[in-house]
Amino acid sequence: MTLRIDIGGLPSEGLRFAASPLAELTAMLHVLAEPGHHPQFAGWAGDVWAGLRPELAERLREAEFLWRSSQADFLIPARPRPTLAEELDDVDRIDDERYVTAALVTTCGGNRVRFAAPSPLTDATARERALDVAQARGALQEAFAERLLADPAAVRARVRDTLEQCAEAFFDAAWAGVAVQLATDLRLKNDLLKHQGIGAALASVSGAVRLAPDGDRIVVDKLQDKATTAHGIGITFIPSVYGRPHLLAVHAPGWQPVVQYPVAEPGPAEPVPLETVTLRLEALAHPVRLRLLRTLARGPHTTGELAHAWELTPPEVSRHLTVLRRAGLLTTRRHGRYVRYTVDLPAVTALGTDLLAAVLR
Repeated sequence: MTLRIDIGGLPSEGLRFAASPLAELTAMLHVLAEPGHHPQFAGWAGDVWAGLRPELAERLREAEFLWRSSQADFLIPARPRPTLAEELDDVDRIDDERYVTAALVTTCGGNRVRFAAPSPLTDATARERALDVAQARGALQEAFAERLLADPAAVRARVRDTLEQCAEAFFDAAWAGVAVQLATDLRLKNDLLKHQGIGAALASVSGAVRLAPDGDRIVVDKLQDKATTAHGIGITFIPSVYGRPHLLAVHAPGWQPVVQYPVAEPGPAEPVPLETVTLRLEALAHPVRLRLLRTLARGPHTTGELAHAWELTPPEVSRHLTVLRRAGLLTTRRHGRYVRYTVDLPAVTALGTDLLAAVLR
């Protein structure tokens, strides 16, 4: 499962790396709404909530659907500006239909599709569905959707005012602290793009982002099966400090592709590809392989020893060991004519963390 972005024929200047104040503010708002996703910022989130005026705290709760489970596309700018005010001005230029549809795709949990969905402002069926799904998601979400559909201009103005209050309350100080990290990352990415090409630049973004062998597609390792194109409009990559571990992608019809990626930190390993996580889960789903793994966890064994221990034939054991090896769960060492198998304990230990990272990505 991947997101595929067609870049065939895209000139080099069509792929850009740039920092976005609005995208980083959105990442911070997501941390405040879902601190469990970001334990490294738990202290920061607690301090921010403690210092917020009650009115602003209530505003964040009423609009949190724009950034909690996913981010509304207009909050991840395709053309980043130097200041938050300039980016909010660009959002103001979006027409009501695009704004409301983008907000309700996020707010109501709808799936983004390859064709443009009807606007709930003009299509009665789309409006009814938006309200039905909003009602199922909770009273706050239902009220937000109803107000947005009834008076888009008023809700848009209120959302902008809320974001501007966030700038004064906590964003400006936090932005000053991360701007140097973002600038450093951008220098690296743009240098790689200029001197080594798109493939090297993408490889430095994340182990979950790669250039397809034909060079015509960017492949993003996500729990979805989607496709979009950057033809004629380009693609933007935005670094984020507060967005870790999420890898976000704007790919809805009518929107320029944007990828917001976490700035690398010293120490943590690159993310394990979704394909590897899937292989490992499938390998462990078989009861015989679990039994073999249980024995190997206690020490190295040969195929013959495992066959004897579990009353299986050597060819049967060999087939199961091949599956476990392919999934990266075993290591081998040859002793003369014998091959001994051992559990790769770090790989097995990290499986839960790798699965969670793949889901959150």
